[in-house]
Amino acid sequence: MIGFSTPARLPPAGVFYDAFMSTLDVRSRRFLPWVVAMAFFMQSLDITVLNTALPGMARDLHEDPLRMQSAVIAYMLTVALLIPASGWLADRFGTRTLFLWALGLFSAGSLACALSPSLNVLVLSRVLQGAGGAMLLPVGRLAVLRAFPRDEFLPVMSFIAIPSLVGPLMGPTLGGFLVEYVSWHWIFLINLPVGVIAMTAAMRFMPQFLGERLQAFDWSGFALFSAGLMLSSFGLQGLGEHRGSTALALLAVMAGLACMAAYWLHAARTEQPLFNMAMFKVPSYRIGLLGNLFARLGSGATPFLTPLFLQLGLGYSPSEAGMSMIPAVLGAMLIKTLSTRLIRRLGYRRVLTANTLLLAAMIASFALVGREVTHVQLAIQLLVFGLINSMQFTAMNALTLSELDASTASSGNSLLSVVMQFSMSLGVASSSLFLLLYSGGTVDRHTAVGVDLLPAFHLTYVSIGAMAALAAFIFSQLRAHEGRVDAEVSVISED
Repeated sequence: MIGFSTPARLPPAGVFYDAFMSTLDVRSRRFLPWVVAMAFFMQSLDITVLNTALPGMARDLHEDPLRMQSAVIAYMLTVALLIPASGWLADRFGTRTLFLWALGLFSAGSLACALSPSLNVLVLSRVLQGAGGAMLLPVGRLAVLRAFPRDEFLPVMSFIAIPSLVGPLMGPTLGGFLVEYVSWHWIFLINLPVGVIAMTAAMRFMPQFLGERLQAFDWSGFALFSAGLMLSSFGLQGLGEHRGSTALALLAVMAGLACMAAYWLHAARTEQPLFNMAMFKVPSYRIGLLGNLFARLGSGATPFLTPLFLQLGLGYSPSEAGMSMIPAVLGAMLIKTLSTRLIRRLGYRRVLTANTLLLAAMIASFALVGREVTHVQLAIQLLVFGLINSMQFTAMNALTLSELDASTASSGNSLLSVVMQFSMSLGVASSSLFLLLYSGGTVDRHTAVGVDLLPAFHLTYVSIGAMAALAAFIFSQLRAHEGRVDAEVSVISED
């Protein structure tokens, strides 16, 4: 029989790995990377396909295109909230069970998004989709980690990471094509056949690993931490959209900060907190985490902002805007082979301090792009931006996790993933706030005119470039010896 008829628990101490793995089906191990790769592709495609389609969706839903960021933030924030619980849930219910639930939720959320008659329903549907997306990558990575020996893990993960590079390459172009020539609903409907295939394959080839000794989950810490993220994000988004009371938005921000402070105090007195506090004793982790937070406020906003800029500012069609984003993705792929060598030769402090300032300058340079720009000039600018942006992500991720030991690596990677998603959601909210402020908040929701919006986009790029530059002050605090330059770059999502 192909597959796993009984749950497989982690091998206890003293049991050889080969003997343990002999109980697993050979064909299942062979096809497991393909199953996880399909999930990676679904998520990476969904993240990038939406941005190009936002103006067209806004017209159909009778919304202001500059207020569509809630559909993006809802997904990112949900992923950030649920990532910390994914590992514990996988140990409790099994990797195959949770992976199937994740695929089911993601597919159901995609269908709900396609059927959404309004922005509010779309946001709720994105939350459902994010609940599945939050567990796809961590659980898939966990299954691979437990199914393959250490010397095979990195090659397998490198294979699985390929779809996460192909997704961003296809996403903007596919999103622009569908919204222009078919319907924006299909940017979500295309997930359904992939989801069905992935679920069928997962039932056949995904192992059902369970934790040997299930530790108690820090539900109190999870509640405080989640409340802090949600309230802070909702408050900042409310301030930016000017849809509700400013007083209530400020109250939400303050309540969120209070919850985060309460979590910190709770974690310091708990034996098994949501995140291992020992990792904060590592200077490279502290600096890397804070640097990620501030750098992604700027760089995380550009995948959302640039398709809007090309369509609403420069007057590009959705398909033209999608095609124009390809050089940025190609630049990100080209720098991968060079980034590790640069880090090893120059060190983290030099690379990150200089590259952060270059990244900020590249973001601000889009303020110089006018309607007379040629496609070649724009392609070169986006290619260089992609090179620098990807170098920033690779160096930040490698620094943050480079000096964690076995007892803190899992918790450190989980918190880094949360910070990445949260800071990018704040970046999207910030760029939307700047756009609304610089445009006077008077954009007509039906006929957003590029001529009127171009100055607002230019000022927004300068503003988010300045925000990204702030991270250089943080990375400059690194000492020359901090961060293992010989460590393998961590395999985690950069989206």
